Amino acid sequence: MTAAGTSDILFEAGNTLMHVLSSRRTVLPKRLVAPGPNASQLATLFEAAATAPDHDQLLPWRFVIFPETTREKLGELFAQALYERDAHATPEQMNQAREKALRSPLLMLLVVNAACGTEDVDLNERVLSAGCAVQNILMAATAMGFGSSLTSGKAMKSPSFRQALRLSDADHAICFINVGSIDTVKQGKLRPQSTQFVSTWTPAP
Repeated sequence: MTAAGTSDILFEAGNTLMHVLSSRRTVLPKRLVAPGPNASQLATLFEAAATAPDHDQLLPWRFVIFPETTREKLGELFAQALYERDAHATPEQMNQAREKALRSPLLMLLVVNAACGTEDVDLNERVLSAGCAVQNILMAATAMGFGSSLTSGKAMKSPSFRQALRLSDADHAICFINVGSIDTVKQGKLRPQSTQFVSTWTPAP
């Protein structure tokens, strides 16, 4: 293949990448329905995650998948976590906590290990690596036509939740990743302009 041909392919690939990036939207879990990614598509999502930058190859992050058969138990963990925070939570509030576990065909938790490897790699680097892995998953899911979103909450810090997931003291439960087919779509939010987040450093005289 000629250099010009290679350049054309890379140009088209760049256009495709930018299209996927600009197409990504946060789709709330309640708007994500079956089918979710199949086994082959899920493997591709994790292949995308594996391309994230990882200083010293510590692999400081991992994903915990919650199959459908575990969702009711996860919902009970959410309800228990709510009760731990508020012993006066109403039955309606407890049910709302449980219901959150039933949304989204694919649900998984991002966990970052703060103690793995060497102290030369700062925790911020490990979290950044995890963020890149998550973004790669979101982009791959978007390219497949799925919707996705990140969710979090106080339940992830509750003792009962952490114990049930066998998280160590060094493990940080960062967020849930939700992926599925899009039921309904809300209008996307405006993207920030580069002038809002880019500056050029000028040394002091």
